[in-house]
Amino acid sequence: MKNLITLLIVTLFFSCQNIAQTKKAQENVINAKPIEVPLENGKARAYFASGCFWCVEAVYESVKGVEESISGYSGGHSDNPTYEASNTGCTGHAEAVEIIYEPNVVSFETLVDVYFASQNPTQVNGQGPDKGSQYRSIIFYQNEAQKQIILKKKAALAKKLNATIAAEVYPFQKFWIAEDYHQNYERLHPNHPYIQRISIPRLNRFKSKFPKELLKEGH
Repeated sequence: MKNLITLLIVTLFFSCQNIAQTKKAQENVINAKPIEVPLENGKARAYFASGCFWCVEAVYESVKGVEESISGYSGGHSDNPTYEASNTGCTGHAEAVEIIYEPNVVSFETLVDVYFASQNPTQVNGQGPDKGSQYRSIIFYQNEAQKQIILKKKAALAKKLNATIAAEVYPFQKFWIAEDYHQNYERLHPNHPYIQRISIPRLNRFKSKFPKELLKEGH
């Protein structure tokens, strides 16, 4: 028992060694100048964190104009985060998605609408059963225009619900692509218990209240 207690103390000590340094590193991320991702072949990119990326990936891929949704990590202070590392909460990263979209078909503003319509906007540090800072809600902006769109919509939603909206607003810095086995998880593993119980119901709730003309048919 004594050895177990010692091991736990050592583990906790080294898990997030210097809390002051970690806090400072995270503050630097939040206060950084946003990085704007250039168009590539006419496609733009946007970044969102909203709980488990398996769920969010499927939601965005149901929207017209979205070419692809990629699962990964963003919003933290460490380099090359892994699934295991982000789950400790020590990297500062949240599970996030990179949305590749056609800006002449779907606007960034609509993507923000998708974001708020596909989650519980008042849940802090998680969505549904997934809890922890790695599941927190973050919207990333790449320029001042995007930041103002986000802040305006967040304020309007707070007024409508008469509640505090949990989503943090971060300047985009870098997106780290998650491990291969996380990509297209809902589509490749439709019978997985989590997909059946959490992802598909979340997708269906979103589709039931979002304008049908903005959604892909048969998704």
